[in-house]
Amino acid sequence: MINRDPSDWGKDYVTQWREFVFVPGSLEALTELTRRGYRIVVISNQAGVGKGVYPQSALDAITARMIEEIEARGAKIYSVQYCTHTADDRCDCRKPKAGLFKKATEGRSVDLGSTYFIGDMERDIEAGKNAGCRTILVLSGKTKNRADVEGWAAKPDLIKGDLKEAIGVMK
Repeated sequence: MINRDPSDWGKDYVTQWREFVFVPGSLEALTELTRRGYRIVVISNQAGVGKGVYPQSALDAITARMIEEIEARGAKIYSVQYCTHTADDRCDCRKPKAGLFKKATEGRSVDLGSTYFIGDMERDIEAGKNAGCRTILVLSGKTKNRADVEGWAAKPDLIKGDLKEAIGVMK
């Protein structure tokens, strides 16, 4: 929901910076969230590393450049938490499990019940629910239609078109 889903152009993963494309309005939304005092944390599965599709160093470089671009717009990312395991690893950090939420909040006083988790697929909504967060599904990534949600076991609290629209409902 920050960057375009690579499946939009036939890829499974963003493996280098030139493939990273910000979703229109996402930079402005992150800047507005920072201005309002929100502490922004990125939580993402990145199994391409665990599968050997791209190395950890590529993920680190993409992340550093993403943060640089975001901060150049006046936004602040407080933490980036990745699970680089594959589903076969059965770790406790791969979404929809809540391990990355625990890691992101470790040593901090955070009320997850008043925390928003915004994502673009069923696994994100399940993870947010498993962590006890309020959830917002955005239709600017993997999930494109509201009708797709009907069969999901975990339903989002809200559905919005994109990140910029989602932050409009956040108090």
